[in-house]
Amino acid sequence: MHRVTERSRRILAEIHREERADVPGWVMITLMSAVLVAGLLILAQGAFEELFQEAINQVTPS
Repeated sequence: MHRVTERSRRILAEIHREERADVPGWVMITLMSAVLVAGLLILAQGAFEELFQEAINQVTPS
């Protein structure tokens, strides 16, 4: 019984270490995605405003 318990602890510890190692990667991907979206919004702000105004003008009655 002691062997099974010890083996289970080792397996769980290994799984826990693997999960913890992935967190920095996910954080980096999230930050890079946020920076990319912010950069695109800054570059295309005028085009987005124009597109939005055209859509609103088509929906609202004149």
